[in-house]
Amino acid sequence: MDTRLLVIGGGPGGYIAAIRAAQLGIPTVLVEGEYLGGACLNIGCIPSKAVIHLAGEFDRARRHAAGSALGIRSAEPSLDLAQAMRWKDGVVRRLTGGVAALLRRHGAEVINGWAEIVDGKSVDVRAQRPGGMQTRRISCEHLLLAPGSVPATLPSLPFGGRVISSTEALSPASIPNKLVVVGAGYIGLELGLAYRKLGAEVTIVEMLPQLLPAYDGELVRPVAASLRRLGVEVHLGSTVLGMNGAGDAVRLRDAQGAEQELAADRVLVAIGRQPRTDGWGLERLQLDMDGRFVKVDAQCRTSMRNVWAIGDVTGEPMLAHRASAQGEMVAEIIGGAKRRFEPAAIPAVVFTDPEVVTVGQSPAQAAKAGIDCLHAHFPFAANGRALTLEGGDGFVRVVARRDNHLIVGWQAVGPEVSELAAAFAQSIEMGARLEDVAGTIHAHPTLGEAVQEAAMRALGHALNV
Repeated sequence: MDTRLLVIGGGPGGYIAAIRAAQLGIPTVLVEGEYLGGACLNIGCIPSKAVIHLAGEFDRARRHAAGSALGIRSAEPSLDLAQAMRWKDGVVRRLTGGVAALLRRHGAEVINGWAEIVDGKSVDVRAQRPGGMQTRRISCEHLLLAPGSVPATLPSLPFGGRVISSTEALSPASIPNKLVVVGAGYIGLELGLAYRKLGAEVTIVEMLPQLLPAYDGELVRPVAASLRRLGVEVHLGSTVLGMNGAGDAVRLRDAQGAEQELAADRVLVAIGRQPRTDGWGLERLQLDMDGRFVKVDAQCRTSMRNVWAIGDVTGEPMLAHRASAQGEMVAEIIGGAKRRFEPAAIPAVVFTDPEVVTVGQSPAQAAKAGIDCLHAHFPFAANGRALTLEGGDGFVRVVARRDNHLIVGWQAVGPEVSELAAAFAQSIEMGARLEDVAGTIHAHPTLGEAVQEAAMRALGHALNV
């Protein structure tokens, strides 16, 4: 079998590349061994947000039963976890079914099987057929690698038994009484908070001295306050040593060398993700690598002609929307367009309570890059919409060059601020200046008013603070 483009991996990068290539009339074959949509749609972004929403609704109902400040009173709620998981799985099926339909509609061929690279022009695919498992070879002009990533492992806490990854955490048969979360990055905090709201006693262990180590302390403070308010125990600067002899507690050592045990019915290891580079013959290509990541240029070309790579296998940031943008670009380059992957900024969102969003440079990052910047923030305590959402904590912050007021970064922490990510990214991509945002009429009452006010404050004439 021959094709012009062969895509390995049906995640957000691979399936977008296949759809766009097919739209352009490029004969395309997509090989996926597990499920269309990849980790994001099936065991990551989408199911995690469904579980976070479920947990928030349940927690809200419990607070109303206890008597809320809004004056709402209700009976003590109960949770039908099996039904909740059916709802979550239904959301996933709807999206993955949509992906399959789009691929069919545009003429991309999908092979459900496991790819193994032979060389830069051919791949063997093992697929289940009526007569059993069969292997067929596919030859291609262009090979696109989009294998995605897998949960990172911790040698002292191998997966199995009570120790689970985010995959198992998103499809629980029951809510544990005591959950220990190892890792205080976005995955650990998102799922830790969700489980706490669903009724588990949650303890978070992080080897570094700060929650969300990739984010600056000012953004993290409202999240830390929320964890305390919800009764989540946190151990920072602590190293996990493994399970105890009975297998019912996690052993850890703090920064002073003291050791203790944390009782755990379940242990979620959430220390990040690593590229899926083993088990499918990637090493046969002898590509230039950067550690475990495949090196690519600004067009996602690897060191081998007509072999491309996108998404998590190419390094940070390991985000679905980055992979999708890369996949679309590669398809268009193969179709004859002149494109480069050089975004001005890539949004990153943490769906904690409150949410965190960052786009572009923080004040510290701008200073480190040698850019003379000014910055200002507008507190949600002065934003009417935030107060009606019971979310007065948090703020919007803008970072701009001092000389010409070109905006180089946005950060926000607060209720539903993930929805501000598009406006943040668009302003930077379009080269907006503080005056552009400050002079744009924002609807009232909305969280977006804090964006305008932050720009106005940076210019020295905020009106509502």
